[in-house]
Amino acid sequence: MKAAVLGCGAIGGLFLGYLSKQNLDVVGVVKDYQKQPLLENGLIIENETDKNTYKVRVDSQLREKVDLAIFASKIGDLEVLVKENLEYLKDAVVISAQNGVRSDYILSEYFSQEKIISSIVMFGATFYRPNKIVHNFKGNLILGNIFNKAAADIEAVESFLKLGFDTVVLDKIKGAKYLKLLINLNNCVPAILGLSMQETFADLALAKLAIRINKEAFDVVKNSCIELADLPTYPLARLEGLVSMDIEAASGIFSKVMVSLSKQPLYGSILQSIKSGRPSEIDYINGEIVKIASENNLQAPLNSKIVELVHRVEESKKFFKKEELVKEMEI
Repeated sequence: MKAAVLGCGAIGGLFLGYLSKQNLDVVGVVKDYQKQPLLENGLIIENETDKNTYKVRVDSQLREKVDLAIFASKIGDLEVLVKENLEYLKDAVVISAQNGVRSDYILSEYFSQEKIISSIVMFGATFYRPNKIVHNFKGNLILGNIFNKAAADIEAVESFLKLGFDTVVLDKIKGAKYLKLLINLNNCVPAILGLSMQETFADLALAKLAIRINKEAFDVVKNSCIELADLPTYPLARLEGLVSMDIEAASGIFSKVMVSLSKQPLYGSILQSIKSGRPSEIDYINGEIVKIASENNLQAPLNSKIVELVHRVEESKKFFKKEELVKEMEI
């Protein structure tokens, strides 16, 4: 199988590095500033126990047809990447590896639904320009088809990806993607403060804010009749329990979980985008909750405010202090 990884930041870099490690036929489509450092110095991947440098093949665009295309860019870059490389993707099976639930629908404008494999990434990483990734924590790579189609070649794709990842095929991946969306909502708080996940949620007031945001979003999804489904390592009942319990107890549990995610500082995808001076995915994460609420005549004031504040940070290049954020979110 000839594969390409389009977008090689934190998650895409792990795809490129771990598949290249297995001597598979894989090429990375990267930003111009990444190309020479990766070709000359390799891709550095560091975790809690070791640090390795992988020889990788990269280019600024595809030059030959591939059988499998893994789209791991930010969702805002997805359509441009498709258009720039479509000539070599016409017969490919494509994988969406973005946060949120919109990327599959963007891909369906260019590829048949049977050719689209949706993925949920349950591992975390931080990208340090131009060629280093810290793999903060491990987890499954979940595959499926949100259109309820028999995804083309999914068994072969699973076998291919199993060489680098703990891969699982899931029937109810659409419901699981919505559950992962709810889990990802908390990226917004450290993004507004410019802090790591651990530093942010060690503060119980900020952990309480995260629970409030999650509870509002859960109620919006539930009242919109969106069916949620278990993730292999994160059952729906866990989130249901968290948003239904006393907020003081919930925030204490949430704080402990987030602080222990990784020994190394973990910066969410929204903050990583802001720090690199690029538009974040906030409109596809918390903004997705706002969109669902609007479509169903519901209210989501906390998530609406969070989206506004992230955009304010993007525009001003200035992070909020904790006290400023708490005051803004007194809704």
